[in-house]
Amino acid sequence: MTRGRFITLEGGEGAGKSTQAVRLVAALQARGLDVVRTREPGGSPGAEEIRALALNGAADRWSATTETLLMYASRSDHLERTIRPALARGAWVVCDRFADSSRAYQGAGGGAPLDFIEGLDAHVVGETQPDLTLIFDMPVEVGLERALARGGADLRFESKGLAFHQRLRDGFLAIAAAHAERCRLIDATGDADVVFDRVWRAVEPVLP
Repeated sequence: MTRGRFITLEGGEGAGKSTQAVRLVAALQARGLDVVRTREPGGSPGAEEIRALALNGAADRWSATTETLLMYASRSDHLERTIRPALARGAWVVCDRFADSSRAYQGAGGGAPLDFIEGLDAHVVGETQPDLTLIFDMPVEVGLERALARGGADLRFESKGLAFHQRLRDGFLAIAAAHAERCRLIDATGDADVVFDRVWRAVEPVLP
């Protein structure tokens, strides 16, 4: 059986990834594809429990190193329970955040050493790398305003301050530049329909 495709959506707070993930899944299903929509941290029962630890509490609850370990523990379970089985049966997986978020949040934003993150990635993710990564980009102030207006209980990362979020944006832009073979930078400004047009143009080349 042909392996499915793995698409990840990345970006800073308030960039609209979750909205676009729902739209993308619907569009792919309309093409007759078997599609699994999932998220990180989370995406499996064990990983969702770790999500609750990682996303709640004070901004300084965990160091960047501890956060990295939590995220990769969650990712390991997610891969074992959800992503790899779906890909093996030929389904497409659309994931709201994946390993690039660790590189940007814990690495560029938090200061965790990149070689530490990449070492974990090699062991945990291995060959299960995304086929396509969409990185949603917008000015930090705009994204944070959106995220804070949305509210919710899990606002730990939103509370880390403007400088953190600027480093985060810079980190995602650096990832997009360094991995141009799989990353597509999406202008996340504008209404949801306009942004989805940009998303679909990026996804169409990988369609069967």
